[in-house]
Formats: sequence, C-alpha cells, structure tokens
Amino acid sequence: MKILDNALGVHAKALSARSERLEVLARNIANADTPNFKARDFDFKQVMREVQDEAMVTTQAGHLSQGESGPVGLKYRTPFNTAFDGNTVELTVEQAKYGQSAGEYQATLNFLEQRVSGIRKALRGE
Repeated sequence: MKILDNALGVHAKALSARSERLEVLARNIANADTPNFKARDFDFKQVMREVQDEAMVTTQAGHLSQGESGPVGLKYRTPFNTAFDGNTVELTVEQAKYGQSAGEYQATLNFLEQRVSGIRKALRGE
C-alpha cells in the first residue's frame, strides 16, 4: 500500500480532505434553520500541512510537535450577521463556499485520474 501512496502523491489525501469539507459545508446548509447551530468550516491548508508533517521522517519522536487533538482543520466560522436565534449559518455564503469547494474537489479528482492513467500506461509498457 505504501507504493500506491507514493505513486498517487498528495492527491489522494487532498481528495479525502476536500470530500470532508464538502460534508461539513453540506451539514451547515442542512442546518441553516436550526436554532443555535454554529457554522463550521474546514481549513484545507492546515490539513495539508499536517499531511506534510506526517510525511517527514524524523530521527526522534519529539522533533515534531504533536499538534492539537480533535478534528484537524475543523473550525467555527465567524458570521457577517448573526441570526436572532443564535444560528451562524449564512445560506448564501455556505452555498458559495460549497460551489467553490465542489470545483476544487473536481480539479483534485482530475489530477488523481491523470496520475492513475499514467500508472496504467507505465504498467502496460506504453
């Protein structure tokens, strides 16, 4: 499995992180009318930093900080306008973020498909 991870590079983990972000944004949209629901978002840059830190080889376990516990990259969103019922979901913002994230997911999927296609060609000897 390590060989496959090396061949696919960071794209496989990026696709998983982007999928998680889409789930978080969809949860926000679904709870737009739920009183006291706090909108959350996924910090993709922080997640990818964690992936790179995991990939680093160290001579001793204490060389890298262990980071924070809990879901990496999941944070509460600061709203522009808070609703009277305490809900921080702004539907238009969430829909825009979801659309942008869906495009980024598709781009990452395309990179991954190209990588797999290249591996197939190499295995066939083309």
